[in-house]
Amino acid sequence: MDVMTQSNLPLPLLRKGKVREVYEADAGHLLLVASDRVSAFDIVMAEPIPRKGAVLTQISAFWFEKLGSVVPSHFVTARTSEIVRRLPQLAGHRDQLNGRAMLVRRTTPVAFECIVRGYLSGSAWKEYKASGTLAGEPER
Repeated sequence: MDVMTQSNLPLPLLRKGKVREVYEADAGHLLLVASDRVSAFDIVMAEPIPRKGAVLTQISAFWFEKLGSVVPSHFVTARTSEIVRRLPQLAGHRDQLNGRAMLVRRTTPVAFECIVRGYLSGSAWKEYKASGTLAGEPER
């Protein structure tokens, strides 16, 4: 499955966000499934991006695994085989899980959002100040 705009799993759906569906896996765990939907300015766009959900999930999983010994988190696994082992009722739904599902511990989230638009920093700001270009391209 190259594009998935919505998952449909045999678990209780707790909520559907702009990009992810959240399912109740059991009393202590949730299953987050990232779709290929795209949102900008709180609007879900009509055209999905193939495998976007998998890319988002795998980047998150990489950092949760890398930092797991440094700081605790809700992350349990993003490995499809491990998810299916823990939730065997999902065995026939690997196409929806593969790469884009993350099993997490149920916890109280810290709600915050950070959106940065139209700002330059680091080497991009240094280049822009010096030459008025960004990645070698002049301002339009």
